[in-house]
Amino acid sequence: MKKTVSILPQRISSGVTLDKAVVLTAYPANVWTLTVSLRGPGSVDIVSVPDGTTHRLRAPASVTAGWEPGDYWFVARVLNEDGDVFEVESGQITIDPDLASLGPGYDGSTHAQRVLAAIEAVLEKRATQDQQRYTINNRELWRTPIPDLLLLRDRYRAQVKMESKLKRGDLFGSAVRVRFR
Repeated sequence: MKKTVSILPQRISSGVTLDKAVVLTAYPANVWTLTVSLRGPGSVDIVSVPDGTTHRLRAPASVTAGWEPGDYWFVARVLNEDGDVFEVESGQITIDPDLASLGPGYDGSTHAQRVLAAIEAVLEKRATQDQQRYTINNRELWRTPIPDLLLLRDRYRAQVKMESKLKRGDLFGSAVRVRFR
């Protein structure tokens, strides 16, 4: 389960400026320096710049353009000139690719979407074949039984549906509408 990120957003797009003000009342920027280290497909380190007592995490678009997309684990630490170091947060973050810089053919589908499409393609092709297995010159080919494919399809359909609900923020079913007077 991913931890809710407060020092960093949950997602960052490469090729887009990162500019986040972080207030850590116990560690003001005029005494402490905030560093954030991300590790995953690449290695990213961000050092805050003091803005009064606020820490400002900033990386221009020209820098984030070089960040490798993927899931990263991060640690945020503060340090002072006495050598004290404290971890203030850790978690997971996703760096998304810069869609504006990608060429044609990019597939932003999730794993579940790609697998579901592959299963459905196999089912469609299998609809015209009636052999589950056959042998030629002592070599055998076994096909996955259609009932098994249907179970897999249903499992991945449910996963794709859940991903879609999560993306919309609709995890628990239909939206609850509230009106204030």
